[in-house]
Amino acid sequence: MLKFLKRMKFVLKFWKSLPFIKDFFFSREVESYKKTLTLLVILTYAFFPFDLIPDFFYLFGIVDDAVVIGFIIERMVKWAPEALKKKHQLD
Repeated sequence: MLKFLKRMKFVLKFWKSLPFIKDFFFSREVESYKKTLTLLVILTYAFFPFDLIPDFFYLFGIVDDAVVIGFIIERMVKWAPEALKKKHQLD
């Protein structure tokens, strides 16, 4: 549970996760199918932004976007090798 809360704190501070995201995609330790799948999900969401809550409900409309972004980053953290997790203090 503590590990999950630590990861969620990391996800919520999105701007701090950018170095991890860069390292994830440039790491030779991460399998290429994981990189490809992550990139596919990101591009799919970017080009087909299906919203559970429409964005014209200003604050509530952003929530579903945050959930999707959080899910993607959480998958990346789970798939990351231990060395990358340690480097970004995610273990």
